[in-house]
Amino acid sequence: MTDLTSTLADFAAGPVATTTQARIVASLSALDWLAVGRAGADEPVSRIVRDMVLEEGGVAQAQLFGEGAAPLRGAALVNGTVSHALDYDDTHFAHIGHPSVAVFPAALAIAESTDRMLVDLLEAALVGMEVSIRIGLWLGRSHYQTGFHQTATSGAFGAAVAAGRLAGLNADQMKKVLGLTATRASGLKAQFGTMGKPYNAGIAAAAGLEAVLLVQRGFEPNPDALEGPFGFGATHHGALDLVAALDGLGDEWLFESVSHKFHACCHGLHAALEAALALDIAEPEVAEIKVKTHPRWMSVCNQPAPTTGLGAKFSYRTVIAMQALGHDTAKLDSYSEAVCADPRLISLRNRIAVEADESLSETQAHLSLLRRDGVRREVTHDLMTPLSLSEREDRVREKAAKLIGADESDEIWSMLRTGGRTRDLAARLNAARGIAASEAERKSGPQ
Repeated sequence: MTDLTSTLADFAAGPVATTTQARIVASLSALDWLAVGRAGADEPVSRIVRDMVLEEGGVAQAQLFGEGAAPLRGAALVNGTVSHALDYDDTHFAHIGHPSVAVFPAALAIAESTDRMLVDLLEAALVGMEVSIRIGLWLGRSHYQTGFHQTATSGAFGAAVAAGRLAGLNADQMKKVLGLTATRASGLKAQFGTMGKPYNAGIAAAAGLEAVLLVQRGFEPNPDALEGPFGFGATHHGALDLVAALDGLGDEWLFESVSHKFHACCHGLHAALEAALALDIAEPEVAEIKVKTHPRWMSVCNQPAPTTGLGAKFSYRTVIAMQALGHDTAKLDSYSEAVCADPRLISLRNRIAVEADESLSETQAHLSLLRRDGVRREVTHDLMTPLSLSEREDRVREKAAKLIGADESDEIWSMLRTGGRTRDLAARLNAARGIAASEAERKSGPQ
């Protein structure tokens, strides 16, 4: 019988043969994560969590999005929360989770505090994100449908693996880390549409990192707490699918197929928005719109009449109406209470119906538009339609440029692709610090 924990621990602690595509996609996710985190640094949830951590004080070991520095666990909590505050980060549809927001905060904190090279950070994050996806597949859809937030639960294990790899843990220690994380991993879908959802990502990052710090100090947990009759999988409605979790591990990098967001809302809405773009919907001509989506999204992003910008990010009817009224769904400021209260939007939203369709995959949506002139048009879009690596790079870099500026985005991308020290990347978590560091580098010349 295959031992999931031992197999993942061996993979996490041992040498890995990464692919060029996996490394580039991981670098793009790092750029995307940093840009989205910078853009979300002043969100209410970001300020609340950051202020709490800064008021607690402690050794300034790792930089925070927005301002300041904090001890490692506090930094992971803040940076995980902040980078998911806008819900604009990457998603992997194999397990419906956001890999980067749980893993990068934990990995960056350890790598910055130990002055590691960027290549080490990116490799460890890639391994951690791969493990989070694999554990998500092992837990399966039953875990997600019961109400657990995979970003938080699977993500905690990914954060632990990435941090543990950077801390130099061996396979036996990594087993203990996975076992200890099993008693800390948590997060519920009940928090969707509230500050609790991004906080879930922060919890995952902090929990995984905490497990590593404790095991480093000799903490002795049950290393088998992931599996078994009272383990995490069994008690959290896991499917316990070993084949899905381990097939191709070490040879095939599932993370390569991560999906980056190009609309500033829940990823479950993106296929419908892309379909609506193809139909070129404009409000004056709409008699009715029918949206068909996979049944699992009905409990995630089908808020019928949200009144807040955050709620709008989880509403098919609202985002389709926004797009038809000319709002750019890729722009952060398109989502607001004022937009939700617009009588034109409310009128159009009432002409949009959302239905579950089991014939569609989780990455597909079908739209049917009935125009006022009686013409009906229909289109289906699938988010899994492959993007070339060059097209993916162009779109991610364009998105980052819109969020933090073209010059800053280009400099960060160059840093990620050419190497350097993690502490220089960490300085970019705060816009002012990043610009100051860049100016200092230009004045001092090459090092």
